[in-house]
Amino acid sequence: MNADAQNDPLVERVASLNIWSGRVDPEPLLGGITNKNFLVHDQGRRYVVRTGGDIPVHGIVRSSELAATRAAHAAGISPAVIHAEPGLLVIDFIQGRTFSPEDVRDPGNLERLVSLIRRCHRDVALHLRGPAPMFWPFHVVRDYGHTLCDGGSRHVPTLADLLARAERLEAAVGPIDVVFGHNDLLAANILDDGRKLWLLDWEYAGFNSPLFDLGGLASNSEMPPDLAEALISSYFGRPVDDDLRRRAAAMTAASLLRETLWAMVSELHSTVDFDYAAYTAENLARFEAAYTSFKTMETQ
Repeated sequence: MNADAQNDPLVERVASLNIWSGRVDPEPLLGGITNKNFLVHDQGRRYVVRTGGDIPVHGIVRSSELAATRAAHAAGISPAVIHAEPGLLVIDFIQGRTFSPEDVRDPGNLERLVSLIRRCHRDVALHLRGPAPMFWPFHVVRDYGHTLCDGGSRHVPTLADLLARAERLEAAVGPIDVVFGHNDLLAANILDDGRKLWLLDWEYAGFNSPLFDLGGLASNSEMPPDLAEALISSYFGRPVDDDLRRRAAAMTAASLLRETLWAMVSELHSTVDFDYAAYTAENLARFEAAYTSFKTMETQ
């Protein structure tokens, strides 16, 4: 362990957990934009340690994340929880390759992804214990709007227009089927061990419309429209009609709007070293494109 790590209270806390056989040397894992995570080797096995407390501005409640992670493991789609305590979650390390957006866009992976999403939506809730969180993206967007106003965000002048468009999208989505969603389907949260796909990071898990995970997967990895429609058709097991196409387009735009406001709030409140302003700009541009596509379908 280098001198900087030795002086880091978080590293010291991870290294001194009493679950280890002896002293360990936590290795920082790069790429997280919400938490600080570590890889730990102990007696020939590897573990991932996720650190961080509740984040009220993002609706992150670690007890709900823990319950969802345990339920997802019982459903066979997420690594086992080895240890949990306030601010720390230790999970089993799965040897595999993290998906990239290119992997999500590969038509050869479509049915594997659909199977993974179906198992999440169908099976995880069967094992869930305790309070059942709801993740309704339009509530999240409205709450982010309040947080941005309270914090004097530089984005406040644009909020009225964005919230009005969110209201239009919510009306277009209409009544929903309710499933237990992952709600953060970035490619980086999907792991391929060569035999099956795994889902990681259950911070935002909760009951939602299946269209949010489908739209989020497509939008986060910039699926071409024909592949995004094939994803929806495969998931529902039928051709996509005009009504479903419009509702899916509305929820896809909503997923990008939620990610945009997530980034705006993170500009104000996150202490992670990450360019949130650039992330805001990137997602806002993608939202504008998705919203334009939705409006085109709405008028057809």
